[in-house]
Amino acid sequence: MKKALYTILFSISVLLTTTAQQKQTFAISDGNFLLNGKPIQIHSGEMHYSRIPQQYWRHRLQMMKAMGLNAVATYVFWNYHEVAPGVWDFKTGNKNLAEYIKTAQEEGLFVILRPGPYVCAEWEFGGYPWFLQNVPNMVIRGNNPEYLAATKAYFTELYKQVASLQITKGGPIIMVQGENEFGSYVSQRKDIPLEEHKKYSAAVFQQLKDVGFEVPFFTSDGSWLFEGGALPGALPTANGEDDVEKLKKVVNQFNNGKGPYMVAEFYPGWLDHWAEPFPTQKLEQTVRQTKKYLDNQVSFNYYMVHGGTNFGFTSGANYDKEHDIQPDMTSYDYDAPISEAGWATPKYNALRELLKTNETPAIPARIPVITIPNIALTKAVDLADLKDKIMPVIEDTPQTFEQLNQGDGYVWYSKKFTQPISGKLELNGLRDYAMVYVNGKKVAELNRYYKNYSCEIDVPFNATLDIVVENMGRINYGSQINANTKGIISPVIINGETITGNWEMYGLPMNKEPELTPYKNSAKVNRPTLYQGTFNVNKTGDTFLDMRDWGKGIVFINGINIGRYWSVGPQQTLYVPGCWLKKGKNNIVIFEQKNEKIQKQVKTIETPILEDLKPEKGL
Repeated sequence: MKKALYTILFSISVLLTTTAQQKQTFAISDGNFLLNGKPIQIHSGEMHYSRIPQQYWRHRLQMMKAMGLNAVATYVFWNYHEVAPGVWDFKTGNKNLAEYIKTAQEEGLFVILRPGPYVCAEWEFGGYPWFLQNVPNMVIRGNNPEYLAATKAYFTELYKQVASLQITKGGPIIMVQGENEFGSYVSQRKDIPLEEHKKYSAAVFQQLKDVGFEVPFFTSDGSWLFEGGALPGALPTANGEDDVEKLKKVVNQFNNGKGPYMVAEFYPGWLDHWAEPFPTQKLEQTVRQTKKYLDNQVSFNYYMVHGGTNFGFTSGANYDKEHDIQPDMTSYDYDAPISEAGWATPKYNALRELLKTNETPAIPARIPVITIPNIALTKAVDLADLKDKIMPVIEDTPQTFEQLNQGDGYVWYSKKFTQPISGKLELNGLRDYAMVYVNGKKVAELNRYYKNYSCEIDVPFNATLDIVVENMGRINYGSQINANTKGIISPVIINGETITGNWEMYGLPMNKEPELTPYKNSAKVNRPTLYQGTFNVNKTGDTFLDMRDWGKGIVFINGINIGRYWSVGPQQTLYVPGCWLKKGKNNIVIFEQKNEKIQKQVKTIETPILEDLKPEKGL
């Protein structure tokens, strides 16, 4: 890329900042991206508003700008905004998408919008609301009226939020993606005729146009999957394609013999799962590939430039035959140029040296990091005490989360036996992780990742079998996306006999911090336990909870679920944004599922631990 083109590119970016509300034009024409009629190259980074505290959005966007980028790309997560059927939230905290887009514009960045409706993104259910599975006759990502009615409602609500933020109306949105990696889905669902797939993708694309989007459209697929994913009227872009000549050839084939050429997902790192090694990519590889794109006038979008965090229950899962499920970690660091906590990495600095010009701003200061004296845990309550305050649902057979009208968290299944029974307990329909108790004593841990679906069990006369099941995140990629119910989804079998009659089910969604004030200390070893403590800080700052001494569970800080932990690693810390702490008194609640010992305290450290794999603890 010539120096003159860099100068033009960043002059345009400065112009965007200083004339934010002036209407401009952006087009795909004559084999180029054209801003106000002049060719430009897009140097973008993917960064998701939902994975960053709202208070840190500006800092992270400034980090992108200082790296030398001129655009930010973001998925829109349908299930993040439709919080219940027909109930929408685009305003609360991290959900304020319009504010995120406006902030990007204020920082001199264009915006590339990726609304799905399917997004993948290692996000719960690929962005779909869990309750879609309760709609009769609906087939997710298929050409059926029930599903298309839902996508139309979603696009309609989304457009209300972003209509005025398109570049044609003075905003920063320059492009919108139609569907997402649909060619990959087509390749995996060959049981569906290609023409049916095409009818579906054409229908959702038309919906985007019908609700009012008027900026250029694009699609995003592996270069070998354009046949299934490309859409007439949308620019095809190739994910992960490092061969420039191959990129140009396949784009030309599906775009009337010409460009522009763009890699909409250029991977500087990779996604990671619990119980598997943390993948990394050498900075030299990322820098070399970036230079190749620059030298060949190929636009690109780093996926991810900054990953952030899967707070709460937002992380999804992959599916493979070896493990059935590969749950995604809480950290979405991604080995990205900007770390989970917003730090400039060596990869960031190397790319900045390649991309910066005289107009590139300085790197913003790092958010302060603190450590907190060991936090004493003064209350420890058996989960059963909370369960006993809940009115159970009673059915002859165990019900799924969805049948219980619950999306996330845990369900406690309980069955009283009037006759003794022993033999092999089989939970072939376990989704996804279970603690099994007989008369309050733990007898087994079963989980889907290790394909551990059975154990020997001895239930005496007049005993109670309890099974506490965790949803570890719905599958977000591939053909199994339509098999995503949670809990116990098939019969419970003991010694070959199906166990029916008077199953009690207690919903524990953990969508709010549990209130422990009414309860006395009652924790026991090997029982699911809720711990509570308070701590004081004189000054706020980011920190990392050190969970190496814990088993499996979730943590709330001042009422916010900061995510899951699991001793198998490789993630052994949880990121605590300083903006969620308060000067003075703060509250922490930890739900520990395994509770192999009574915990007295929890520690913090200054740096994350993301590469400490201990898979033997999960067997």
